[in-house]
Amino acid sequence: MEKDALMGSGIVFCFAMIAAWTGDKELACQQLAGLIRLSSRLTYGDLKLMPFWDPLRREPCFEKILASLAPK
Repeated sequence: MEKDALMGSGIVFCFAMIAAWTGDKELACQQLAGLIRLSSRLTYGDLKLMPFWDPLRREPCFEKILASLAPK
């Protein structure tokens, strides 16, 4: 991320997805939270609707991230 913000965020996105798929939900949430803080391209709709994130559904850390992106 420090050397290439565009490619770096894509790599972190993929890393978070792999962590979610392999059951490391806390790591996935940590990576997503970092992306959100750095104004990633991730949106509420992406996290809410994409099946990539199904393993994280009902996880408190994921719900907190989702709530922070919810339209107000």
